[in-house]
Amino acid sequence: MLILLTNDDGIHSAGLQALADRFKSLGRVVVVAPDRERSAIGHALTLHAPLRAEEICKDCWAVSGTPTDAVSLGICSLLQEPPDLVVSGINKGGNMGDDLTYSGTVAAAMEATLMGVPAIAVSLAAKSFSYDDFSDASGVAMQLATTVLDHGLPADTFININVPARKPLGIRLTRQGKRVYEDAVVENVDPRGRSYYWIGAGELGFQDLDGTDFHAVNNGYVSVTPLHLDLTNYAAMDRLRQWQLEEITLDSADTPLASDPTGSSS
Repeated sequence: MLILLTNDDGIHSAGLQALADRFKSLGRVVVVAPDRERSAIGHALTLHAPLRAEEICKDCWAVSGTPTDAVSLGICSLLQEPPDLVVSGINKGGNMGDDLTYSGTVAAAMEATLMGVPAIAVSLAAKSFSYDDFSDASGVAMQLATTVLDHGLPADTFININVPARKPLGIRLTRQGKRVYEDAVVENVDPRGRSYYWIGAGELGFQDLDGTDFHAVNNGYVSVTPLHLDLTNYAAMDRLRQWQLEEITLDSADTPLASDPTGSSS
């Protein structure tokens, strides 16, 4: 068994080390992760700069790029054969609801899925972190990883796992929840009287709806959410057909713009 581990908290993260120690019993473990923290970078891919990968110890590579870069480089270059599974995490903090679109942890699992490799993303919804804090989460990751390997995953699907801060009461199959964004951007003034802004510094809430990832974790359960690569909103297709888009006549390319959005005149 060949397991590729990655994360967005960086190669020296305690959560990544906990995964590596736990998964050694399953087979060969190769770590390919960013050389520094790359949280909230989403599915970013480095296209306009060279990447470097340093093997800091046997089967452990630090990459000068994003989590997506690390997975791509690991599968396409550093490994001699495709891995049986990619595990991304353990993230320091939950990745639930709308936060999934920002998460480098989730994006790494998404990239593996795009490349045809089964993948899971694992996050610990806690506020303080040490190696010991990740013990339960790494155990959950191991159990669910073996389940994935035994049963396989549906096409173009990976699973997003969130573990509560306290010892889990069990596992719940969930859907993506909904974040409540209040005071998402905090404005302040520096000592020189200039305004500055801090994104994500405020307290973020969530809709505590039964069946969601937030609800499960908030009640002490592990949340397992299947995520799909196809972002099409099929439920909206019938409604949008009423717009009769096919009958709209597009303006000619030589039709002048009504106004210049920059406010300048040509």
